Amino acid sequence: MNDKPRILDGIKVLDLTNVLSGPFASLHLALLGAEVIKVENPKDGDLARKLGIVPEYNKRLMGTSFLAQNCNKKSVTLNTKSPEGKEIFKRLVKDADVVIENFRPGVMDRLGIGYTVLREINPRLVYCAISGFGQTGPDADKPAYDQIIQGLSGEMAINGDERLSPLRAGFPVCDTVGGLNAAFAVMAGLLHRERTGQGQFIDVALIDSIMPLMGWVAANLLIGGQEPVVMGNDNFTAAPSGTFVTQDGHINIAANKQEQWEAVCDVLEVPELKTDPRFQERDTRKRNRKQLTPLLEVKLTQKPTKHWVDALNARGVPSGEILSLKDALRQPQVEHRGVLQKVEVPGMGPIEVFGLTALFDRTEGTVTTPPPTLGQHNAEILGQLGYDEARLAELKQKAVI
Repeated sequence: MNDKPRILDGIKVLDLTNVLSGPFASLHLALLGAEVIKVENPKDGDLARKLGIVPEYNKRLMGTSFLAQNCNKKSVTLNTKSPEGKEIFKRLVKDADVVIENFRPGVMDRLGIGYTVLREINPRLVYCAISGFGQTGPDADKPAYDQIIQGLSGEMAINGDERLSPLRAGFPVCDTVGGLNAAFAVMAGLLHRERTGQGQFIDVALIDSIMPLMGWVAANLLIGGQEPVVMGNDNFTAAPSGTFVTQDGHINIAANKQEQWEAVCDVLEVPELKTDPRFQERDTRKRNRKQLTPLLEVKLTQKPTKHWVDALNARGVPSGEILSLKDALRQPQVEHRGVLQKVEVPGMGPIEVFGLTALFDRTEGTVTTPPPTLGQHNAEILGQLGYDEARLAELKQKAVI
């Protein structure tokens, strides 16, 4: 066991979130050492507990979607609609550092446990609310899922090509980046509190979070007046930069610099293209990419992908295979970096999950405990508030926990 300290040791997070954006945010805090306490409804908890491709796990409220996002956390069940549940939650808040929730705006206020109430209990509290559109504005009260945000953000409109557009990303990119944004914001809030002693309210919107990721595309429109053109696997910044056919499949090539373009010509043994007026300059190459690609593929289809990857990389031209997810997860570099970590889940055996992907040389950020079963830590956490076994049994009988 590594004895390095963890950055957020001693930080307590109350996590009322469900499904992906919020749990992804709190996962990163948990990996950094925070005590993350999932506050879940007593009936079936986080909706993600029922989501996944293994029906047996869903029935056990340990769906694969839940397993993916909830290592290193503890679970407490609490009916925050009941008077007793509200009181217990307020007691938990007294010594908490962070509250994260991803309800629609106003839900926590209607429950009587919104930020204005909680900050009176704990002025040092960093409170992060994640929602589709933010806490204010004309769309604030609208429901939102990842795909809805992908469409409204413009992200779907810039994907695909002339045959298939709009096109959603193949994973919930808006939920995920929203969670990362929230984790970043919470860390900033904790730093501010360290300096000033003041907690604060943080408003994170999924639609806000995804838009800056399209910064280069947006800049071409906002500054250059150029509407985005769907280009499939081609990269609008340079040519040749995109996906090309080889003898046994496809290759990604990103010749973004002039010297890299010239190296491509050398490796493919087409030196005449260097001086071809259609391709000699960067901007003319971009305009004439549809003429350039077949000329390159005539050569690329003569040998397998691996040959070209090795030859191009040796000349400083970024290139690579296009791997299946299965192969990508097992490639030596990913294994060397420890991107996946194993954890033993009772009744399931070992599973692999993603760990912290920022590597610190002085502090630790590893997966140490499996995702919790629903209410697994009721006795531990509520026992610290003074609730004994008899009182816990009574609260359970009343469906408070």
